[in-house]
Amino acid sequence: MDINASTLRAIYTGLSTAFNQRFASISPLYTMVAMPVPSTSAINEYPRLDDLPGFREWIGDRMIHDLGALTYTIRNKTFEKTIAIKREQIEDDQLGIFTPVAGQMGQDAAEFPDLLCWPLFKTGETLKCYDGQYFFDTDHPGYNEQGNQISVANFTDGAGPAWYLVDDAQAVKPLVYQTRRPFVLTPMQSPDDPNVFYQGKFVWGVDGRSNAGLGLWQTAYKSKATLNEANLSAALTAMSTIRRRSGQVLNISAKKLLVPPALEITARKLVEAELTNGGETNVMARMVSVVKVPYLA
Repeated sequence: MDINASTLRAIYTGLSTAFNQRFASISPLYTMVAMPVPSTSAINEYPRLDDLPGFREWIGDRMIHDLGALTYTIRNKTFEKTIAIKREQIEDDQLGIFTPVAGQMGQDAAEFPDLLCWPLFKTGETLKCYDGQYFFDTDHPGYNEQGNQISVANFTDGAGPAWYLVDDAQAVKPLVYQTRRPFVLTPMQSPDDPNVFYQGKFVWGVDGRSNAGLGLWQTAYKSKATLNEANLSAALTAMSTIRRRSGQVLNISAKKLLVPPALEITARKLVEAELTNGGETNVMARMVSVVKVPYLA
């Protein structure tokens, strides 16, 4: 194959197509726990995410509720992945292997937010969030029906593998995934490029800017207790009884039960079976949807 502007352009088109098609075909898992936020600067600043008031009857002037001071920032980071194709491989028309490689790069780019979000989520009991407590904790500042401050838990310790409840129907989710610049495939494929002159390689790279951070702890619950009816029921109740400063219930209701592979069978027996082992109606059936998340292993 002759190496010229036309052939190099055709190679880039093929690699770019494979990258983009694979990227678009992937359904990453992080969207269950992270809300996407566009970023237009190096750092995004977030107010206290639990300061939004409930509605009240409009009598007299509006009652203005100032959101809390900006207490949490997420700084964007730049990430990259680069591949090189030897000049000889192009000359000898040995490009077949690089199309699936470009497709895999597209898949990796689509799934990259998972690699940022799930480690945060998994280790949330060791990371402090906007209220000064660990994200998964037993003594978050909360409120009772009268609006008096109490301790609220979204974590149960134990010896078993952890399982999680999430209300992914809320606009604000447990985590934040912010994107400053989306991942794109960029070529360095001119014969005059230094990498070609010195190394005899044509280079294609993918890069983007983004980062992840902690969001609204009220929308998630982590438990290391045995996954059974009693412990699942207690966690569901704890999530659904969290209140605003005004004493109003937040109306949070877990929609998904997230489990590592080791708990998948247990979870499905618990909430998908119509009958218990004793033949009675399973009252937990379809209360939540089970999702196996390999990143939680």
